[in-house]
Amino acid sequence: MHRVVITGAGTINPLAQDVTGTYAAFKEGRCGIGLLDIRDKDRLSIKIGGQVLNWNSEAHFSRKEIVLYDKYTQFALLAARQAIAQSGLSFNGNLGYEAGVILGTAGGGVNTWDENYRVVYEEGKNRVHPFVVPKLMNNAAASHVAIAYNIKGPSYTVATACASSNHAMGQAFMMIKAGQSRVIVTGGSESMLCFGGIKAWEGLRVMSKDACRPFSLNRNGMVQGEGAAIFVFEDYGHARARGANVLAEVIGFSMTSDASDIVVPSMKGAARAIAGALKSAKLNPEDVGYINAHGTATAVNDKTECAAISNVFGYHADKLMISSTKSMHGHLIGGTGAVELLACLMALNHGVIAPTIGYDDPDPECALDVVPNVARDAKVDVVLSNAFAFGGMNAVLVLRRKP
Repeated sequence: MHRVVITGAGTINPLAQDVTGTYAAFKEGRCGIGLLDIRDKDRLSIKIGGQVLNWNSEAHFSRKEIVLYDKYTQFALLAARQAIAQSGLSFNGNLGYEAGVILGTAGGGVNTWDENYRVVYEEGKNRVHPFVVPKLMNNAAASHVAIAYNIKGPSYTVATACASSNHAMGQAFMMIKAGQSRVIVTGGSESMLCFGGIKAWEGLRVMSKDACRPFSLNRNGMVQGEGAAIFVFEDYGHARARGANVLAEVIGFSMTSDASDIVVPSMKGAARAIAGALKSAKLNPEDVGYINAHGTATAVNDKTECAAISNVFGYHADKLMISSTKSMHGHLIGGTGAVELLACLMALNHGVIAPTIGYDDPDPECALDVVPNVARDAKVDVVLSNAFAFGGMNAVLVLRRKP
């Protein structure tokens, strides 16, 4: 079996438009959540989100490209551009056939749906642009990354709601480990911060009107965000042979299904995913130093996740550092696990644990070390990244300090 490492990372998210800026925001405990700047905001009851402010498509893409790229695709392409540049890879020649693209998204081209429903139903027009379908489809971002970089191996999109990115990255890990690909460009992207996207989520009554406060007793719901994070997963032998700079090693992955409820999470399902990831990585519970939690700031999710962690780690749960960076960038739905993996890389490479900000009221049912409000200097060798989605779909990744 092949070892798998990360050799490139890129991002655009509510905190910054690159990895360096995102790390700085994590270290500062900076909040990227604020008042939304979107059309018809006055018709929404939820008016906050983790928005990529001052986004200018024309600064990054030609008008011809913008006709084809929904906002979520634009985010993915920009993050992929950064990640591939850092990796130093070129996909010309044989490597193009030995590489793939696996991305996660829950909604795909939601902005395109929203814009064109408005054109048809509100403005009464009978025609839409001929590229609406290829612009809104969930595989658009993966396809355009493959086209842009001549990647001709397996390329597809995973859609498992809030676990989409972790499932995508887990698939990339397993394909390289099995020797089916040498390189996979992977991660996730999402952009649901438009009138229709927010209005649909309002109906679930799980969103906060003021702030995201994971694990705090006074939490009152999640806050949506948008953006992307993309990584280059690579066969370690291939990376070493070309002298690549390795950011971390991916050593385990597990996925489970609750098979119980479409929206209410199961402690047992989450615990099986965490335990499975440790087994996959051939680790003992006490080997883990940090967990980037799913931590949505909904009452049921946070306490269920804490119970699952306690169930798997036993006495070691009290020694773990656990944080939810959603408190800073919001919940990027299908793209959230990818942005959160950056906090894991920062912990491994910089010895800084991103905090859970907005924490001011301890919850007895979340009585773990959630790194409240202030980042912490700590050396860790192994980290976990949790993702637990609507539909009961769970995906957990394990990373280790670079070999």
